[in-house]
Parts: sequence; C-alpha cells; structure tokens
Amino acid sequence: MSDEDLTGREVRTQRIITAPRKRAFAAWTDPEQLARWWGPKGFSNTFHRFELKPEGLWEFTMHGPDGAAFNNTCVFKRIEPPGYLEFDHLKEMHFYKAMVTFTNAPQGTRIDWTMRFDTAEELAPIRAFIAKANEENMDKLQALCTDAS
Repeated sequence: MSDEDLTGREVRTQRIITAPRKRAFAAWTDPEQLARWWGPKGFSNTFHRFELKPEGLWEFTMHGPDGAAFNNTCVFKRIEPPGYLEFDHLKEMHFYKAMVTFTNAPQGTRIDWTMRFDTAEELAPIRAFIAKANEENMDKLQALCTDAS
C-alpha cells in the first residue's frame, strides 16, 4: 500500500508536550490520568475496564457536554514504554488503529499520533471533526502534564 493510499485513511496529530517522555507516556497509560484528559473539550470519561497489556481491554464511556454518552471499546496491541503505544478502537462510533510515538525533544516530548481507518470513505465525513478533537485532546494533555509537573 502506498503512502498516498494511507494519507486518505489517516488523521495525524503531532504536538510537543512540555514534559519528560516518561511523564507523557504515563499520561496515556495510567487510567486515572488518561480519564482526566481523553476526549475533546467539554467531554469527561468513566472507565469501566483498563487492562494495559497486549490484547487487554479498555472499555469506557465518554460523556459529552450535552449529556450524551458514547460507549467505547479498545484493545491494546503494543505497549513499549516510554516510546510507543498502539490500540485498536473497535466501537462504538469509529473503528480505527491508533499508533502513538513518544520521542525526546528539546522542549519535552514530541507525540506523533496516527489514527488509521479502514477506508478513506469512512474517514472523509468525520476527518475535520477528528482533527479538531485531537488538537483539543492534546491541549488537555498538555494542561494535565503542566499541572502535575
């Protein structure tokens, strides 16, 4: 598959977080921290299951600012502290593979987050929403890392 084919199926978010790599990775893999920042602005989470191991389940409900509840199920695929995290988001609304790389940077940690969907057609109608939501996620992650530093 060519890079061009993948581009239509992927949303890529990149951010430098002003925190050490170990701290940034922990914010993605510690359920108490993750529940505090995961999701777009105005969303909160209730985690039901969080098994940080290959094939482990991450089941949670995202609560929207309008009171809507969105059930989510993910399966962890690769966990390589403090440099890489991969999981499959299976339901409820969007099916994708998440691949997150944590790299040392002069200002802290560079996070490269790729969400790969099965088809470009599936992603196209939600691409703009997801790109914006991911930036809001990263804003919340930076705030958490700054508060806890």
